[in-house]
Amino acid sequence: MAEKKKFSLEESMARLEEIAGELESEKLPLDKSVKLYEEGVKLATKCAAELEDAKRKIKILQQGKDGEIELVDMPVGDSNN
Repeated sequence: MAEKKKFSLEESMARLEEIAGELESEKLPLDKSVKLYEEGVKLATKCAAELEDAKRKIKILQQGKDGEIELVDMPVGDSNN
């Protein structure tokens, strides 16, 4: 059985674009379309998870009240801060 290649985020995004192009431009048999769609959903889910993980890791520079620059975690999902 062939080993599945682990794609980087950029490779996954490129593959998603390929899949979208194939689904839009070719007259594919239903079973091939469904397989491509399933692959696309898996890749999209993986990409979304990687992007959320990256968001949590991002640090932003913020100047404190005392004028010092400090690193703080970027707020995720809370636009009230």
